[in-house]
Amino acid sequence: MSWYLTLPLVIPFAAAIVAYLLRSSPLGAWVSIIGSGLGLLASIALMAVVLDAGVVAGQMGNWPAPFGITLVADLLSAVMVLITAITGFAVAIYALGDINERQAKLGYHALFQLLLAGVTGAFLTGDLFNLYVWFEVMLIASFGLLILNGGKEQIDGGVKYVALNLISTILFLTGIGLLYGMTGTLNFADLALKVDQVENQGLLTVVAMMFMVAFGVKAAVFPLFFWLPAAYHTPSFSVSAVFAGLLTKVGVYALIRMFTLVFDHDIGFTHTVLLWVACFTMVIGVLGAAAQSDFRKILSFHIISQIGYMILGLALMTPLALVGAVFYLVHHIIVKANLFLIAGIAKRLTGGTEVYQIGGLYKSAPFLAILFLIPAFSLAGFPPLSGFWAKYIIVKATLDIEMWFVAFIALAVGLMTIYSMTKIWAEAFWKPHPDGIKPELKNLEHKWAQLVPVAGLAALTIFIGLNPEPFVQFAERTTAQLLDPTAYIATVLGDVR
Repeated sequence: MSWYLTLPLVIPFAAAIVAYLLRSSPLGAWVSIIGSGLGLLASIALMAVVLDAGVVAGQMGNWPAPFGITLVADLLSAVMVLITAITGFAVAIYALGDINERQAKLGYHALFQLLLAGVTGAFLTGDLFNLYVWFEVMLIASFGLLILNGGKEQIDGGVKYVALNLISTILFLTGIGLLYGMTGTLNFADLALKVDQVENQGLLTVVAMMFMVAFGVKAAVFPLFFWLPAAYHTPSFSVSAVFAGLLTKVGVYALIRMFTLVFDHDIGFTHTVLLWVACFTMVIGVLGAAAQSDFRKILSFHIISQIGYMILGLALMTPLALVGAVFYLVHHIIVKANLFLIAGIAKRLTGGTEVYQIGGLYKSAPFLAILFLIPAFSLAGFPPLSGFWAKYIIVKATLDIEMWFVAFIALAVGLMTIYSMTKIWAEAFWKPHPDGIKPELKNLEHKWAQLVPVAGLAALTIFIGLNPEPFVQFAERTTAQLLDPTAYIATVLGDVR
């Protein structure tokens, strides 16, 4: 079983090394594509094993848990690894037409693979300290990708990104130290058993809040989101897409993992805080998007808004709400990465990202317009696309427990999302270009490399929307594991208890 867990990590690390050695050659980009493709195959194999076994674990170096390094995959981990690989493969292909020779020589492809390794490691690790290690791998790789162009805007965004994430790291490490002092372990499964034996449950709640803030920074929740809109519109579109799809979801994953498996001792307090955080995150994010006129800035604020729905699912802590959170995670990664990729094509065709200064895309590039409408409508929650089912489940979960005002907020934010997507459509696609430019797809360099990933992700969005039942059933199985972690604990610890 260990090979199924290690291959999704070994492959991107190996690809990063080879891509760096070939950074001055066009082969570097193909190494990244091949590595991402192999990583996708490895993640599919891991998913097949987890679907069959439920939970799989591997003890690195044959050190038994909880003393050694554990890699573990349940259904939540496996689907996050799979969706990471899908996104990584799509963006790796797209980069053929997006990343220039200078960026490639500076090590873009190696940093990209390193980022995929960091994200995958965060999903597969079975202990808190190694979660911190994978967070740092992600931070180093993402900072390198942010400042790769070396412009003033990139440096400014990168500094803000790193500064707030370093504060998160300090809180994270402090929480790790305190939690280890109280329990004597950092293994997730062992922690699930040991936290109930902690005498000072009040201090444990304080530590839980430290982790909530640390992971909240990673997830870009209110009021810790300022780094995201300052940074995500500055790098290349390939970088923006993979950031938008994956980075904040690692923070959401960590919150779900810790506040279902470990910090479930004071749900009345911690999840009430999460509920308020979720509501403010949804509202502030969508209002921020409504105030923007730059394609990527609008999408960046919508990342924040949509994170609120996922945190809402965790905060409600009912089976249906967690089903919605899991479904939303998968749907949003696909949709949001795709919208950033489309923004990149739009810029190449029209010459900019300010929606009031571009236009003409619908008339001159109707295929691209259709490809935009699919993820845009899905993000807004139009039936029968994937976003409709995600929002429907979350809203129904709030109505089932008679949280009428929260349901109203979720629905109102959906309507405001429609407004932002309509603004992009009306300005960038529907109206003529103010400078008379005809943005035709035939003028696009490396057209296939940019359109194929976008079309593929759009097709996946439609497929999930038209066939929601198996995905909902998968989310239900995942939720059952989260609410009853017996199998997770038994698989990781074995007879060591």
